[in-house]
Amino acid sequence: MPIISVGKETVLKELGEKLCEEEPFGDLLFDYGLELDEVEVEPGTDRVTYRVELPANRYDLLSSEGLLRALKVYTAQLSESPIYKVVEPENGRITLTVESSTKDVRPICVAAVLRDVTLSSGALASFIDLQDKLHLNLGRRRTLVAIGTHDLDTIKPPFVYKALPPKEIKFKPLNQKKEFDAEELMEHYKSDLALRGYLKILENEPLYPVIYDSQGIVCSMPPIINGDHSKMSANTKNIFIECTATDETKAKIVLNTIVTLFSQYCSAQFTVEPVNVVYETTGETKSLPQLNYRTEVVSGSMANKKIGVNIPVNEMANLLTKMCLSAELQSNGDAIKVTIPPTRADVLHACDIYEDIAIAFGYNNVEKVFPSTNTVAHQLPVNKLSDKLKENVAMAGYTEVFTFSLCSRADISSSICKEDVDKAIENAVHISNPATLEFQVVRTSLIPGLLKTVSSNRKMPLPLKLFELSDVVLLDSTKDVGARNERRLAAIFYGKTSGFEVIHGLLDRVMQLLEVKNGDYVIKEADDTLFFPGRCAEVVCSWSPDGSEEKKSTHTLGMVGVIHPSVLKNFDLIYPCSVLEINVEPFVL
Repeated sequence: MPIISVGKETVLKELGEKLCEEEPFGDLLFDYGLELDEVEVEPGTDRVTYRVELPANRYDLLSSEGLLRALKVYTAQLSESPIYKVVEPENGRITLTVESSTKDVRPICVAAVLRDVTLSSGALASFIDLQDKLHLNLGRRRTLVAIGTHDLDTIKPPFVYKALPPKEIKFKPLNQKKEFDAEELMEHYKSDLALRGYLKILENEPLYPVIYDSQGIVCSMPPIINGDHSKMSANTKNIFIECTATDETKAKIVLNTIVTLFSQYCSAQFTVEPVNVVYETTGETKSLPQLNYRTEVVSGSMANKKIGVNIPVNEMANLLTKMCLSAELQSNGDAIKVTIPPTRADVLHACDIYEDIAIAFGYNNVEKVFPSTNTVAHQLPVNKLSDKLKENVAMAGYTEVFTFSLCSRADISSSICKEDVDKAIENAVHISNPATLEFQVVRTSLIPGLLKTVSSNRKMPLPLKLFELSDVVLLDSTKDVGARNERRLAAIFYGKTSGFEVIHGLLDRVMQLLEVKNGDYVIKEADDTLFFPGRCAEVVCSWSPDGSEEKKSTHTLGMVGVIHPSVLKNFDLIYPCSVLEINVEPFVL
């Protein structure tokens, strides 16, 4: 879920003193269907920042401007949401020509102009942050949509969007001091943590997309970087916004989101100037943005049935107005005509409107009732086994921890010294639009999480004995979703000695609990870069549910060993560390 930051001072200014304290503001967010994730206090100051977690589909809330505007309508500080208008420019529309050379790279382009804006430093920071959120979320890390924003007074229309060989594209990228050609630029940004992840979008392409103004100045080379010449500042008065894309629908939503959220800073509030986008391939001219309002007629009785309440239809119309959806009753007494603004791209179906009615009514106000059918449930066998193992491992002196199911790519590759980093990353399930660099993939091992936990608690008295019994996710082409969960037990011993005999003793105890006879499991010498050479072993077990020799099957359960010093260094650990990780699913009856 995306998270945005908004200052307490801004909340106080926009919503009033009654909502400036943490609990009331958190309650208001909860009532609106949102969550106050964290309250941050800047060290040495009394400056407070609220971090708010948003639903992934509410693009209209991805900046503090959109969030606070929605809350002001919700709390009736504004009687209705703004009306957005496309206005004709005084000197004629700007033209952007999309040449046919872009058709095999990024064939779509949309654009708009915000005229006579006044941006504070905070508003400019929010503007840039919104672009980052849209790139990660709706733009799928710029693969579907990439945004370029420019100071229109530093460049001269008309603009042209074309694709050229990398050596022919030369410009000074944003915040750089020298000029690069596109080939040099791609090499330069391979060491940039923020941008190197986007380079693969263009790698191995014979032509790179680029946008020029009429004087041959490079505005941007999407989806990598904008030009330094047209960079925005707090003094920018006129903003040219362009979005290149592989998906036209997503591009239009992104453009609509940006211009509607920040048109409030125009001298004529909530107005946007259109741009004529001319496609050379088809000869078609598209005027964008359109900022269309659309209507949907929903049934009040159906809304009551879906939510489980009995709200009068006229009250439903008022509730929808609180959610920035203007509504009016129809003559038949049950139908409600709902006007959906261009900011609400998430409203696709009548059920989305019912959801907004439920939020405005208040989920806590919905009467609790017993379900109309009864079911008899029982615990999943794998969970039953896990609970018994957790209890006994805890009695062996280990403390249970719960680590995040998501981790960074480095956690499963370079941090644990994997020889083939790329392969280790490829074998993981990736999050298509990660909110942070810490949560990019689903974990394939419990060990990195335990090492990070020890690192965060290394000042505690030694030794540290921790364990976790939870799921990892592995790619599996035989499954309909392409992946499967696997329940594993991992334990770690961190102290002034390696403690291998301690962790080995835990393994013996676990095997005893699983009723694996002596001799039916062995540890075999193995080689893994996570472990110290010669101090690593595979855990191999022969086991059958009923103990019969005929039904025995052999399983390689996992690994046990002493962590390599290079791995310890990556996690800021100074003492030896031994770990165990085994799969417990073969023992599920």
